[in-house]
Amino acid sequence: MSYTPVIPASGYAGWKLLNRTMEKQKAAFAASADIKRDEDYFRAKIGSITTAEDLVSDRRLLKVALGAFGLDSDIDNKFFIRKVLETAADDKTGLANKLADKTYLKLATAFGFGDTPDAPRTQTSGFADEILSKYETRQFETAVGESDESYRLAMAAQRDLGELVASSSTNNAKWYSVIGSKSLSTVMRTALGLPESVSSLDVDQQLVIYTQKAKSVLGSSDFSTFSDSAVMEKTIRLYLVRSQLETNSTTSSGSVALQLLQAGSSYTSLLSKRV
Repeated sequence: MSYTPVIPASGYAGWKLLNRTMEKQKAAFAASADIKRDEDYFRAKIGSITTAEDLVSDRRLLKVALGAFGLDSDIDNKFFIRKVLETAADDKTGLANKLADKTYLKLATAFGFGDTPDAPRTQTSGFADEILSKYETRQFETAVGESDESYRLAMAAQRDLGELVASSSTNNAKWYSVIGSKSLSTVMRTALGLPESVSSLDVDQQLVIYTQKAKSVLGSSDFSTFSDSAVMEKTIRLYLVRSQLETNSTTSSGSVALQLLQAGSSYTSLLSKRV
């Protein structure tokens, strides 16, 4: 049986409580039977995989490969994933480079089928450990998300923001990565108090809005500011608090509407009896 993470409460208070037991819970999750079976199979078989076609033809291996990058829902899109995996990192015309979601490019780069066809990274020492570490992290986030989706997004944001800070991309390119990521843009947009309608604007307009708002709310639009643990914590706190307020507001509005409908139904019933 798979391990189910313990979520003690909701909102920011629950997030703080979850973080106190995070490492122990992740370790217990990684030791669960389902995860161990996936990992044992991956370790035993991945070394024999030399092409993208080989990988997509083995559903169990593909499950781990996609799960390591949060792309689990693409498990049945074999032709699409094969074309992604065959993209060379420096090939700007390749599918993975054309997609707005750069997670696909990360997948392609990690396996390297397009970069070194004669010697993909599946043949290198430590490759299985690298992918499985990502797999455990992503699957734990998914398990947490089954109880509270906002926590999954918060965990993913911490990881993704950290990776972007460490990358050599320009400041604008990092913000474009935020905009192009469905999960990361959701967290950042909510934390900065921006309306969801912002996502429908041109990306260059979004860049201006995000950077101006970040300077106002976080004190700086320089992406390196997220290397400061206090700024990172503030971002996550703002996201969780505002996300909970939005949820409560939606729930309250729904409750009021239900009460009005029920009141209307009772009034109609009363009139029919009097008639």
